[in-house]
Amino acid sequence: MNISNIEPFVITHKLDTPFYFSQWQYDTRKICIVKITLEDGTYGWGEGYGPAGVIKSGIEFLKPFLLDKKALEHEVLWQEMYRRSMDYARSGTLQAAISAIDVALWDIKGKIFGQPVSVMLGGIKNPIIQPYATGLYFTREGDLEQKLVEEALLYKSQEFKATKMKVGLGIETDVKYVAAIRKAIGPDMKLMIDSNHAYSYKEAIELARKVEKYDISWFEEPVSPEDYEGYRRLRDNTSIPIAGGECEYLKFGFRRLFENECVDIAQPDICATGGLTEAKRIAALAQAYNKDVVPHSWGTWIAISAAVHFVGNLDQNPGRMYNELPTMELDRTENALRDEVTKHQIPISKGLLQVPQLPGLGVEVDMDALEKYLDKE
Repeated sequence: MNISNIEPFVITHKLDTPFYFSQWQYDTRKICIVKITLEDGTYGWGEGYGPAGVIKSGIEFLKPFLLDKKALEHEVLWQEMYRRSMDYARSGTLQAAISAIDVALWDIKGKIFGQPVSVMLGGIKNPIIQPYATGLYFTREGDLEQKLVEEALLYKSQEFKATKMKVGLGIETDVKYVAAIRKAIGPDMKLMIDSNHAYSYKEAIELARKVEKYDISWFEEPVSPEDYEGYRRLRDNTSIPIAGGECEYLKFGFRRLFENECVDIAQPDICATGGLTEAKRIAALAQAYNKDVVPHSWGTWIAISAAVHFVGNLDQNPGRMYNELPTMELDRTENALRDEVTKHQIPISKGLLQVPQLPGLGVEVDMDALEKYLDKE
């Protein structure tokens, strides 16, 4: 069961409607996925989160160290990749390249044993997941407040029990939009806010205090990921739970978050932070610090499925007879790469996801669609 080939692909799609958040505007989706093939023809798919072209180069850098190695020994391969990158890439896009390869190896492992990845991780502890709808980005067309309200009501009509909105346009503007959305969706739907590290501590605490009355389930990336003290001070001075970790890498990055009491909710991106192998270690570390884990997920159904299997295997924390259903991110924005290139068999009904029972990730890539969206640059 040795690796015979590793093929990264960059796929891209120009959006019909560009959108933006606190940092910059998106007008194009560009994602790096990878196919790993074994000598017997068995293959698996993985995905990296971050600059697609750089991730592709990272995969090509790591490839020679993995060819002809045993695919089932994923921890051996992970350690090889980690050691090869440690001197100059303890975080960042080379870790995303490792993550893409690692996810593909887990897909292969599940296929070889005829089991879903969640079982290979240790078992399906959470067969049903209640994802939250991610959307509510900003656009430059029409009445933005009305557009956000209509989008939030769409998610409610689709029976999502929670949604996450962007903030970061300035405190008074943010408060205005938060109030409008809370009024529209009513008290029974959870609402989270995400500033993508738009604010200083002083600004973040002002915003938090002004929106506390709108029952915010968490405030995500309120300050710079480098500002551990700002995270800690904010968490100490607001009743809103604080979430973060999308920009952290490996268990070492999350140890810094936990030791500094920065977050209530850890948000590793499996396709950036070290793959499923490292995400499972991060989850164990989070449990030791009594933190919740809700993975960040942004990309194709490869990334989404990896998150589904991961959450399906998460320990209940702390655990009781009647636990709330676990949650994860489910991106609802325009994404042809998600909807056309990758096909999945993950049941979604009434705002709930079922952990799939198919071998591996339960995802297939449409090679014709891949060719259609392949970046030719």
